[in-house]
Amino acid sequence: MSSELKLSSPVIFGEVLFDCFPDGSRVLGGAPFNVAWHCQAFGLQPLFISRVGDDPLGREIKSAMLEWGMDTTGLQLDSEHPTGIVDVRINDGEPAYDIVENSAWDFIDTLSIPQTDEQSLLYHGSLALRNQKSADSLNQLKQNYSQSIFIDVNLRPPWWQASMIEIVLQQARWLKLNVEELALLVPQENDLESRIAYLFNTFNVHLIVVTQGSAGALAITETERCSVQPQNSSQVIDTVGAGDAFSSVLLLGIYKDWPLQQILNRAQEFASAVVGQRGATTRNRHFYDEFTINWDL
Repeated sequence: MSSELKLSSPVIFGEVLFDCFPDGSRVLGGAPFNVAWHCQAFGLQPLFISRVGDDPLGREIKSAMLEWGMDTTGLQLDSEHPTGIVDVRINDGEPAYDIVENSAWDFIDTLSIPQTDEQSLLYHGSLALRNQKSADSLNQLKQNYSQSIFIDVNLRPPWWQASMIEIVLQQARWLKLNVEELALLVPQENDLESRIAYLFNTFNVHLIVVTQGSAGALAITETERCSVQPQNSSQVIDTVGAGDAFSSVLLLGIYKDWPLQQILNRAQEFASAVVGQRGATTRNRHFYDEFTINWDL
């Protein structure tokens, strides 16, 4: 996908937390963190901006990031609020989330954000906007990124309002969301095509990616349209983090300037691999070997 932008390493803003599963296991998570974790494995060296509590879970997160080779200068320490957790329940094969409120990542501080490169791509989701403190910090950060913002919609009731998302969409160059989120954001239109057309007509977005679960995904620009179907052979353990895995390869493809169909194929390939493991991230570096070799990274 040809891009006129020359981008330096991505800046990724938002939540980091532990996904806690019914069997007592816990896995590092948070959509932006998952994306940053995969981007690091793929060699993009992102700056991840978030906040953890001054507690054992927060120290575990920082230790994991350092061990993975990630830059921790954007990871803030909070002495008042705990590290985030999410209680995950699996209902009919689909995850449901209880995202604990007033976690450290709700209070990302503007003054503690390190200097960032204006030539970076800025990635964020919508959940980090639920608290005004982090929302204000993100808005301040965005002053430098008017042409290079990637927004990954993640609507988690009750933590979103349509008016807030509409403001966010006005800033997007690249946009990813799933088909259910598209219907929630554009209820006035009756079908997928009309909803996509509405977004292009209303916002200055260059690329829209719509994921559709087992039906695959679509990628649309003003001049190009691609689709992909998942492989039927995928073994599904859980789908937590599948969308984030998909997003990480979208970012990688933007940076590598891959053709749009190739980006979509590889994003689907990686997401299909991630659903075969418990949770959104893995500390097994060999998990990435097949992709880095086949994709010539």
